[in-house]
Amino acid sequence: MKALLRTRNIFFAVVLLGIFGMAARNVTDPDIWWHLKTGQFIAEHRSVPHTDPFSYTRTGQPWVAHEWLSEVFLYELQRAAGATGLILIFAAIVCVTFFLLYLRCGSVPYVAGIATLAAAWATAPLWGVRPQILSLLLTSLWLLILERSERDPKVLWWTLPVTLLWVNLHAGFAVGLTLSALFLAAGLIERALGSVRRQSAGRLRMQSLILLLDLLIVPVNPNGLRMFVYPIETLRSAAMQKYIVEWASPNFHRPEYWLFLLLVLVTFAAICWSRVPLRPRDLLLLLVSLYAGLSSIRLMPLFVLIAIPLICQRLGNWPRSDSQALPHPPMRAFRASLNAVILLAMAGFVGVHTAQVVRHEPQAEMQSFPAGAVSYLQAHPADGPIFNDYGWGGYLIWKLYPSTRAFIDGRADLYATSGASEQDDPPLLDQFAKTYQFKGSWRQALDRWNIKTVLVPTDSALAVGLRSAPDWTVIYEDSQAIILVSTASSARMTTVGLIPVPGGEFSRKVAPWLPETCNKLHFRPFRRVLWWESWSGQIARGLCKRDTDARTTSIAPVNNPVEARLMFPLGGFENYGAFEKILA
Repeated sequence: MKALLRTRNIFFAVVLLGIFGMAARNVTDPDIWWHLKTGQFIAEHRSVPHTDPFSYTRTGQPWVAHEWLSEVFLYELQRAAGATGLILIFAAIVCVTFFLLYLRCGSVPYVAGIATLAAAWATAPLWGVRPQILSLLLTSLWLLILERSERDPKVLWWTLPVTLLWVNLHAGFAVGLTLSALFLAAGLIERALGSVRRQSAGRLRMQSLILLLDLLIVPVNPNGLRMFVYPIETLRSAAMQKYIVEWASPNFHRPEYWLFLLLVLVTFAAICWSRVPLRPRDLLLLLVSLYAGLSSIRLMPLFVLIAIPLICQRLGNWPRSDSQALPHPPMRAFRASLNAVILLAMAGFVGVHTAQVVRHEPQAEMQSFPAGAVSYLQAHPADGPIFNDYGWGGYLIWKLYPSTRAFIDGRADLYATSGASEQDDPPLLDQFAKTYQFKGSWRQALDRWNIKTVLVPTDSALAVGLRSAPDWTVIYEDSQAIILVSTASSARMTTVGLIPVPGGEFSRKVAPWLPETCNKLHFRPFRRVLWWESWSGQIARGLCKRDTDARTTSIAPVNNPVEARLMFPLGGFENYGAFEKILA
């Protein structure tokens, strides 16, 4: 027990607990929802979709569900343990990822622990409940396997099952294959230069063989050979780099990327000032990963995982060691007790923090996603397609599919492609951006897809613009989201006129007469009529339905915040004077 309570062990345990606390965060990644729905779809249909089932803008178009196994894992975990399970399991995955990094940081525990904590902090902006975390874990494991293979080449055989798992979990498997290729290329360079004697011809042949076998395993997935080109297409997509923040270069004006920049500077400073020589392999890995990290935010962790062990190698044995134990047993017992108290205090702090995160999950969902607006749409389905915010598409898919489909969601690769003619049908990301930003031909996408309902944040440019548009009206609004509907004439509905009558008068005069009036106006069965009390702020929305056999009419009132307008089905009335008579 006293060995476990040594200061170096307690120090690293505190580091891991700190990383767990940092990683325990609410489920607010916008893509989690369509991942869950995809997992549910696969579990229910027992097959992986190859065309888009979730949106109306890309229905039937080819879609590479490259994260299918991650999505099944997410769905089954959510179904078994809810959001709590997602939070705890993914926090644990992050801890394992950086524990594997710690194992590569040398034998000096304090240097390795501090460096591991710095690495975690630098990559923290990319954490969350998302499949990329599984890919980050396998990247860390892959690097450990490649480095340990120098002592025992047989370790490389572990890359075969990891490849099989990774290619079905996430397209990030390409990172592992790239690392293997770089290690092989660096080995050939070092052998040619004679800088490292350990690079024997037999070992290089084994590396080549296992890399070839890894490549042969890639097609063992539901998408087959398509997975060879999919990662390249994603990296080369101009639309994704233009619109998706994570695929753009890090903006070092933002504080969340400052630690990554500091690590870059510290890495090259340590290389320049240290007397430890830099191997050609390490230089190659550093340059490639630095280019990747500066090109895309999502690839920043790759540089961190490569650079941190190199920094540790050059910091030396600092502080020296805690091996010089105090001579008196009572003092050793006191130090062990103090370490135990520190560990328990840290565990208690992390436990309380995690419990608060779990307890706050419903509020976090309401603050990050349009929960109220979606509840409204569940009670009052939209009449036709909905234009939605990009970050909310996945939430709509999870909550409303299959009755309502999204205009767009987080599957940027699906929406970054053009139609048959780029001039007539530009990438949907471009269509979305023009409309959402209320710029130029912003109406084009709404007309193109016959959209009469818009769900966007209340402070978005589109919401502000449509508020002032005469042919759009608000039917729902809260601090998070706003729903607007078009009141323009269409083939089914037309605006007849305003009703300048106080709410109470309207209820007293019109409501009793409405069933009779519906009959007088000869409404066709199941046509809809809307009426409102605008002065009182209460809105009554009714369905005027005529039973052609019983010759009766029924009304179903609902409260909705809409301005006072009276709408009839076009061609569904013969005598508007009847309403004029009532209002008189």
